[in-house]
Amino acid sequence: MTERVLVTGKAAEYIHKLREQHGPLMFHQSGGCCDGSAPMCYPEGELLIDSNDVLLGTIAGCSFYMSNDQFQYWKHTQLTIDVTPGRGAGFSLEAPLGVRFITKSRMFLENELSETTHD
Repeated sequence: MTERVLVTGKAAEYIHKLREQHGPLMFHQSGGCCDGSAPMCYPEGELLIDSNDVLLGTIAGCSFYMSNDQFQYWKHTQLTIDVTPGRGAGFSLEAPLGVRFITKSRMFLENELSETTHD
């Protein structure tokens, strides 16, 4: 099975640090409004997920969601969550650490797309 969302080792390190501080975590790919298009990290359950959200997979033990509308644009891509120095969105848990999570993407190969979990 081809994963829709991956995480770099460095980003996983920050996720583990944040989990030690805040407990179980979740991610939601922001759609580009006031926070830009960025992966947002929250304490698990802080952001209400509903039938309009798609579970893309897990990264470092955390569920990763995206709105269905946004998924329709990105369904042909594999996302890799990384971390970079700088301040990101104020609502995401990593902001006080002086880093921000970022999303890198690439188009699936035809054979990979047929092995993913969502249409």
